[in-house]
Amino acid sequence: MVQIIKDMDELKTFLKAAGSKLVVVEFSAKWCGPCQKICPLVHAMSLQYRNVMFANVDVDDSRDLAQIYHVKVIPTFQMFKKAQKVTLISRLKRAFCCNGSGIVSKPYLSDNGNE
Repeated sequence: MVQIIKDMDELKTFLKAAGSKLVVVEFSAKWCGPCQKICPLVHAMSLQYRNVMFANVDVDDSRDLAQIYHVKVIPTFQMFKKAQKVTLISRLKRAFCCNGSGIVSKPYLSDNGNE
């Protein structure tokens, strides 16, 4: 099920209720062709992945949320974990941490097979 979010209070409540589950928030608009095409896929994913919570923000109805989360194009998907936005930087930090600990140990090889 995809939860419709209309304002910041609803989003905060939704994120808090998610606890440690991953939250996927889609920013879209009713008039947006690509948004209309991806909507059934997002709904299907919400039914398939029960350990992930899905939400939708209509940027026309919730302009403040679109501005707060720097939505410039739609559809835009943003992910949250423990009420914090999951960013590329946080993912890179995790990758470097794991790499530094020896978990990822395969060296990078160039096209000619040399490191």
